[in-house]
Amino acid sequence: MIKRLHIYFKEMYPLISRFFLAIIYFFEIYFLLLLNKNIYDFSIGIQEWIGVLTVFIFLMVLRIADDFKDYEHDKRLFSHRPLPSGQVYKKDLAITLVFVVGLSFILNLVFMNNFAWYLFLFIYGTLMSLWFFQKDKIQNSLPLALITHNPVMMVLNIYILSFVCFKYDLPLVSWTTFLLAFTMYFQSLIWEISRKIRAPKDETEYVTYSQLFGYEKVTRFVRNLTLIDIMTNILLLWNLSKIGVVFIVLNVIWMMVQFQQFIKDPNHFKLVDRVERYTYITEITMVASVIVHLIQMRLNL
Repeated sequence: MIKRLHIYFKEMYPLISRFFLAIIYFFEIYFLLLLNKNIYDFSIGIQEWIGVLTVFIFLMVLRIADDFKDYEHDKRLFSHRPLPSGQVYKKDLAITLVFVVGLSFILNLVFMNNFAWYLFLFIYGTLMSLWFFQKDKIQNSLPLALITHNPVMMVLNIYILSFVCFKYDLPLVSWTTFLLAFTMYFQSLIWEISRKIRAPKDETEYVTYSQLFGYEKVTRFVRNLTLIDIMTNILLLWNLSKIGVVFIVLNVIWMMVQFQQFIKDPNHFKLVDRVERYTYITEITMVASVIVHLIQMRLNL
């Protein structure tokens, strides 16, 4: 079983890189909220690392749940993947789910201050795995699947925000929490749509947004979402790092050029590759700006 799970996680959910991603995801929201509220007297302990572990486990659960949901579909279109190819068994993944969800449940119940939001997060994730009891309608409609499934990332953001707000006695509903809930959500939304935009010659029986609505129209939609997303980033960074704002603006200008080039010639590159590069640069800029600001403030204290 261990060997089979190693094969699965290596391909579908690389543990080390995903845990590192969970650290960045959690602490980016954590510090952006605190710094925008001018809170510099903070302490990082076991609760924060349980929060990181919860993010890591929840994203793992989503990955495994998707493989269960799409098993028959993947047997036809992605038969090389570990589960449909038989390299890992459903039982292996089911045992893993029980263990990691049980672990996160106990840790959140005992140590965390936002257990209700933890329950809401995992209940939403469970309903997603069950297609909200409307499998025939949702599975056969890509837009409906997006509308019902993608908001889970905002719920994950609110899980983190609620912990920080309760710990530091901050209001859960504020302009800053609103921006943070949406800025991280938009990035996942942009990526999710972009990975299902293809050039006409690359379309297969796999249903994509470009197949349903035309690659030009969907690309323009993602471009507009990117402009909205970048405004939330600028507002969050404005009082922390003007240099960071400059880098973000330059990055989004570059991305606008990529969108336009793809609309003119969709055969030149895969849009999702450029979107991922843009996202990485944006996130690196946000994280670097937070770190630099923290160092500056510590030196001034």
